[in-house]
Amino acid sequence: MISIVAVGTDGSATADEAVKQAAEIARRLGAKLVLLSAFQDSKGAPADGGKDVELQWAASSSARVRTILERSEADLREAGIECETHADEGDPAEVLVRLAAECGADLLVIGNKGMRRRVLGSVPNTVTHKADCSVLVVKTT
Repeated sequence: MISIVAVGTDGSATADEAVKQAAEIARRLGAKLVLLSAFQDSKGAPADGGKDVELQWAASSSARVRTILERSEADLREAGIECETHADEGDPAEVLVRLAAECGADLLVIGNKGMRRRVLGSVPNTVTHKADCSVLVVKTT
């Protein structure tokens, strides 16, 4: 039985389609939906010491990812789908596999184009080989 559906997202059109399909699966099965993402922060601080919120956001991959997750979560809640979000720093495929295991996902949904515009299919390929749960790769091309 599938009680937790996790989905990887980076805000791309491919990831958005994966989120839509994961949300529909979760809704039909009465499962919990968990949005997952990965980021790689730049090591340097903004030149103004972090006083300008826009510069801080632009310099921080984690801030962009959290904004994407917050927007997706708000859209899903507006559609009547309860969900939660998790993000962590590191290689996207490794982070998705680890976060899916940590949240007890029975199914991990990802887009077929990969996250972070890496080589076509590299993230889905790694995830399908390393995930402890079933993986649904959404064909978007």
